[in-house]
Amino acid sequence: MSKEVQESWERFLNPVALRTNLIVASIYLAAFEILNESIVERIRDFFFRGFDEAGIQTAPEYRTGVLSKNRSPVYASLQWLKELGAIDDGDITFFDQAKKCRNTIAHEMTQMMSEGLPSDWPDCFEGMVSLLDKIEKWWIIYFEIPINPDFDGKEIDEREIVPGRIAGLRMMLDIALGSEEESRFYLGEFNKRFHEA
Repeated sequence: MSKEVQESWERFLNPVALRTNLIVASIYLAAFEILNESIVERIRDFFFRGFDEAGIQTAPEYRTGVLSKNRSPVYASLQWLKELGAIDDGDITFFDQAKKCRNTIAHEMTQMMSEGLPSDWPDCFEGMVSLLDKIEKWWIIYFEIPINPDFDGKEIDEREIVPGRIAGLRMMLDIALGSEEESRFYLGEFNKRFHEA
């Protein structure tokens, strides 16, 4: 047996390595879906007009002003965000890289359990979180805060804004990959509040 094959089997049979790879791969895939939802659903919700027998109804401007930009709703939405100044060409290029890593993880999962995750996954993951944060903060700063009277006349420090999707992702990371104390913190706090009520 070659050294490479032996190392591959050792990685696969090592319970700590296998569990870690599975958890990290799952978190990467989940984070990518959260980013995708942020890109597409935020815009669709902005143009939301109600429901009918066919499902969600959007204003005609959604089709003409957003979906017409690309056959892919994701890339059409990215283009719309770029045109409004929320993101730039570098962000779209990065999204392509994160998507490529996502596709590798999703479609070559069995192979990765023995060979390990793609070498660029940490950079892609960090970039996805940054892009998600950038898009979510843009929505909060330019759409949510201006229509909320609670913020009238108040100075907003953008650095202190923590979007809900980012907070959720952080919780998922702490629970799945954190220390024993970190992984149990949220459940403990939830149970305290639930039982106090």
